[in-house]
Amino acid sequence: MTRANARELAVHLIYSQGFTGEEPDTVVATRLEKEYYKLLSEENEVYEQRPSRAQLAYIDNVVAGVSNRREMLDTQIQKYSIGWDVSRISRLARSVMQLAIFEILFVEDVPTGVAVSEAVRLAKKYDGDDTGAFVNGILGSFARSLSSEEA
Repeated sequence: MTRANARELAVHLIYSQGFTGEEPDTVVATRLEKEYYKLLSEENEVYEQRPSRAQLAYIDNVVAGVSNRREMLDTQIQKYSIGWDVSRISRLARSVMQLAIFEILFVEDVPTGVAVSEAVRLAKKYDGDDTGAFVNGILGSFARSLSSEEA
């Protein structure tokens, strides 16, 4: 499994957790249980390979991290989604952006450009080109604000 696939799987888990309210470790354990995972592989190609230990560690880290910092992440999304209330943004787009912002701020081996481009790719895949452009605009503004703070 590639990091891109692990990221996509993490978005599914973050999205799922937004509905169920389950603890991050419960969501991961349930979704990655062998038999359930096998059923999911029939619906989506991202589940064809099981995550390696390294990918599982990444998934655990980001799912728990997003869960623990959801309010702060949503505050950042709100700040850069001018004219949009976070509650009006699709859950999937919000999950994608939460993950990207978390990666930018807290995952050292993920460059900002990769986090943004992967978020746009996932938003387009699951929500369409318009959502991809919307996500790109918000995350681009967020990333530029970080660059200007460092200068």
